[in-house]
Amino acid sequence: MPGSIEPLDLVGVQVPYHFRCPISLELMRDPVTVSTGQTYDRTSIESWVATGNSTCPVTRAPLSDFTLIPNHTLRRLIQDWCVANQAFGIERIPTPKQPAEPTMVRSLLNQASSVSNPFQSRLSALRRLKGLARDSDNNRSVISSHNAREMLISILFSDTGSSSSELNHEALALLVMFQLTESECASIASDSNKVTYLSHFLSHSSIEVRVTSASLIEIVLAGTRSSDLRAQICNVDEIFEGVTDILKNLSSYPRALKISIRALFALCLVKQTRHKAVQAGAAETLIDRLADLDKCDAERALAAIELLCRIPSGCSAFAAHALTVPLLVKTILKISDRATEYAAGALLALCSESEQSQRDAVSAGVLTQLLLLVQSDCTDRAKRKAQMLLKLLRDSWPEDSIGNSDDFACNEIVLF
Repeated sequence: MPGSIEPLDLVGVQVPYHFRCPISLELMRDPVTVSTGQTYDRTSIESWVATGNSTCPVTRAPLSDFTLIPNHTLRRLIQDWCVANQAFGIERIPTPKQPAEPTMVRSLLNQASSVSNPFQSRLSALRRLKGLARDSDNNRSVISSHNAREMLISILFSDTGSSSSELNHEALALLVMFQLTESECASIASDSNKVTYLSHFLSHSSIEVRVTSASLIEIVLAGTRSSDLRAQICNVDEIFEGVTDILKNLSSYPRALKISIRALFALCLVKQTRHKAVQAGAAETLIDRLADLDKCDAERALAAIELLCRIPSGCSAFAAHALTVPLLVKTILKISDRATEYAAGALLALCSESEQSQRDAVSAGVLTQLLLLVQSDCTDRAKRKAQMLLKLLRDSWPEDSIGNSDDFACNEIVLF
């Protein structure tokens, strides 16, 4: 290391030059050694190589390979130095999680996929792979590059005629961490035995197994182009019931809510089977859960509500819930432009079918909300729906409302 590098002054404490990365000149948090023997911080040297460089930054010698070997000795010295200087506000660097080595990944995949191996050995390999996949995007990339998805699909559906085991559950939990190809999605969607097998997971005693099953169903639906194959998945009644039950379950954690909303929205996109969602109680559950969702999930929930309002049974189910109309009115201009558009669309569908919904909307203050929406920077589609709804509700406005005053000519509402 060149002696010309001055010690780094960190909150009044000089950092020894050999603790600093020659690239970033910052205190190293995960020192690794390259083939030339030089040590760098992992993130710095990875960025260096990723930009097309193939030489050692210090020596300029060609890198014979790009293997990064953790320098545990130096890392421990840096950690000891941090502890010794805690009085100066220096925080101890955490021990980094080591990246997945390709050789180790291959070994674990072989261990997990070999049916001749003991059950516990295969299970242990899958759990180690799952832990690695959770650690970083890079690890998932390494695992995926070794045909892991094909192997996991094989394990998951190895015996669809029998009850599932922990091995199936672990394969499922690991599989949903990857983006499946279109052909992989089609291979699952086109096999009714696989789809039925997945639907059985949705009634498992473990909430985590149910959630990962819903996640895979959503991944397959989103990755399948064929409308016939998507309809084939949605024809399984247990899928709607299982996904709705996850959303309905008050003990569901944030990830469970997010995945169940994504899955339900994907299911509702198939219009031939939307009535199954209504039969499973999705309408009531969506309204009950709407206030518990974050922005993105609330948008998907409102999109699903609008889709279900496009069928008579959906309209009836939402109209029967006392909170539907007030919640939709309250949502306008509150969450996002998309949410506003979906809420206005759902209200338009409901009020077109029910005079009671019209009265409920007016009572909830929809007139003011719609007038604000028309004058806002919201999407053209949202404004168009708002103007259609204003025209529809004209006869329901109170005599003394702004809509019936001389200052607002309702006949000036022009449809786009």
